[in-house]
Amino acid sequence: MPSAAVAAAPTRTAVLSLLRSLLRASRAFADYNIREYAIRRSLDGFRHNAAVSDPAEVEKLFQEGRAQFEVVRRQGLVYELYAPKVRSVMEVERYLIFEITVLFCEKSVMGCVLAINYVVRG
Repeated sequence: MPSAAVAAAPTRTAVLSLLRSLLRASRAFADYNIREYAIRRSLDGFRHNAAVSDPAEVEKLFQEGRAQFEVVRRQGLVYELYAPKVRSVMEVERYLIFEITVLFCEKSVMGCVLAINYVVRG
């Protein structure tokens, strides 16, 4: 019979809710690198501890996860206030436009001189 001193382990629903909350808070970061790191770290932490079955250990890990959620949420708010508004290279859509100009051409293709310029748009 379990004693009252031992806290009940959180349910599967509560654990998944915590994971969703962490992912949602992580997606709030404007910076690509920070956002992806927070998402990756959250998923890795839950995957690493997926096999834990001891109720006391599960409760301890759940409390640590809630503390980490508060940190991520708080950092998201702070970063939103003070972060630069510059987008990461990973998020900027860039494409090259090649402009080919025939400068002069003799009778054969081998005698053609082409000027190839490229322009970065985006």
